[in-house]
Amino acid sequence: MIELAPRSASPIARFGGQPIAIAAAALVIVVVGATSITLWRAYTGSAPETERVAATRQLQARAAQASEQLVEKTKGLEATQQESIDQLQVVQDQLLTVRRLLAAQQTDTRKLSEQVGTLTEAIDGLRQSFASAQAAEPAAAPAPRTRSAKAKPRSNRSANRSRAKARG
Repeated sequence: MIELAPRSASPIARFGGQPIAIAAAALVIVVVGATSITLWRAYTGSAPETERVAATRQLQARAAQASEQLVEKTKGLEATQQESIDQLQVVQDQLLTVRRLLAAQQTDTRKLSEQVGTLTEAIDGLRQSFASAQAAEPAAAPAPRTRSAKAKPRSNRSANRSRAKARG
């Protein structure tokens, strides 16, 4: 019969009693890697840590500058908004004043319309009474006098004299 190796054997067990040699080899690989990284950084002159710190500081400076600009713009918007509110209030006050004036003017217009209507009715009544009085008087009224051509200039002269006296 053939003997089979047990399956539960670990890889370390294969190497037997040489774990110290494996650890020493791993340590040598880590030391060589770290030394090569250090030499590469020294040779190229770049250190990612300092670049990261510088980049972080630049980002912080940009963020602070953007924040300041945002604060300034916000203050400007607040001032503009307040000016707009003040202007709107003035316009609303003016609109209210115009509405009051318009209402007063409409009231005055209604009163004047009523007065004109009353005067029109009174004039119509006077016309009707004058027409009815003329219709009743034609038989009793004397014929009107005709003036001569000489009388007209005298009346004009007397009218001019009375006007001159009134003026001065």
